[in-house]
Amino acid sequence: MPLHLAIIEDLPAVRRGLETYLCTQPEFQCGLVVGSVEEFLDRIGDEATPPRLVLSDIGLPGRSGIEGVSLIKQRLPQADVVLLTAVMGDPARVFQALCAGAVGFFLKTTPLSDLKAGLLAVAEGGSSMSPAVAREVVKYFQPVADPEQSLTPREVQVVHAIEQGLSYKLIADQLGISLNTVRRHIKSVYTKLHINSKGELLARALRRPGA
Repeated sequence: MPLHLAIIEDLPAVRRGLETYLCTQPEFQCGLVVGSVEEFLDRIGDEATPPRLVLSDIGLPGRSGIEGVSLIKQRLPQADVVLLTAVMGDPARVFQALCAGAVGFFLKTTPLSDLKAGLLAVAEGGSSMSPAVAREVVKYFQPVADPEQSLTPREVQVVHAIEQGLSYKLIADQLGISLNTVRRHIKSVYTKLHINSKGELLARALRRPGA
């Protein structure tokens, strides 16, 4: 039996492209093809057969596609929601969408044949997303390296001396280096830690565990 599919996309040209391809595939039977989450929710009660799959854009007028996921799941608990996005650049949004209940996430540049394969994989109980999206999700969960780990041993000495309240001249005398060398180390530290002042450096020290 064909899978009942609904499409939510506000851009007419994109909506027509999705409908023209997906709704003519023998694996799918299209019901609602609408331009907003609100229109979908208003009309879903009129459908004789509720959709098994809902393909929704994220950037919609009114409620976003991410907001729509939980609303759709409330009305149609058995439906699987797959999201589309025009640009990939914020893995936190993907994570938010997955937490809301989405089971797939694709770029709009995904070839329609690949999008079809992804929808079928979802219908079979899997989860599917564009490779670029999957990579961003993986990066989102990877630990962020502590920038302080990139400091050289000498730079660490300079930082600790500043935290102790020593002047640049006293630091130079204590470490046996020139004043200009102290300044070069400090400039390098600021660059590596993405800060611009001694105040920011001291603030980092106060936030350090055990400080």
